[in-house]
Amino acid sequence: MRILRMGLNFKSVNIHEPQFVWLLWSLSLMGVWAVIYFVIKGREARKEMLVVSLWTSLLGFTEPLFVPEYWNPPSLFDLAHRTGFDIESIIFSFAMGGIAVIIYESIFKYKHSMITGPEKHSHRHRFHFATLSSAPLTFFTLLLATNFNPIYSSFIALIVGGLATWYCRPDLKNKMIVSAFLFLGLYLVYFLTLIAAYPGYVGQVWNFSGISGFRFAGVPIEELMFAFGLGFLWSSVYEHFLWKKLQ
Repeated sequence: MRILRMGLNFKSVNIHEPQFVWLLWSLSLMGVWAVIYFVIKGREARKEMLVVSLWTSLLGFTEPLFVPEYWNPPSLFDLAHRTGFDIESIIFSFAMGGIAVIIYESIFKYKHSMITGPEKHSHRHRFHFATLSSAPLTFFTLLLATNFNPIYSSFIALIVGGLATWYCRPDLKNKMIVSAFLFLGLYLVYFLTLIAAYPGYVGQVWNFSGISGFRFAGVPIEELMFAFGLGFLWSSVYEHFLWKKLQ
């Protein structure tokens, strides 16, 4: 079998080996995604979660920007070390995006309606496309013009994009703020499971010489910054892109 030739003899697989940690951690977040997806009610909410997840999974292809500058995880088939890409990042990004966009609505029940007429032509909406593009433009500008570690460029881009969205869509500010803290809390608990299951893994994989080195409960502070920024911006992307509002 081809899989056996690639060295994945499942009779001898030890899930505690370093190359499987990133895969298991990604799949565990995918498990959280699945629970939320099947618990939430309403076709629209599930559509929102799935659509945003599919688009967010594309962020997994930016992994070479972060390996090894930010971290250097052992991965399935050793792809991260050999190419910068890995399968786990796509799984992780898929799950992360869907959870971030729906976590608020899974607690506070809302319905969507379309923005139409005079409301759609508000002076704030003149900057609709500028605000949507502000995060990627900020990220790539910082990436090309500064020596910042990519994780800091990501955090700044998420906050800039979130603030731009707040200006354009102030009706979404409550969802954005609450989602930022909800996703941060969920991500903190999720990360603590990694530390508990695999002590020493963080110190071996994260490039602390390239980042601040500060940790909260063992979690690199940059991970928490990223989680907060993602919850802040990503919670609004579905409504912002599709001209929808909560009611």
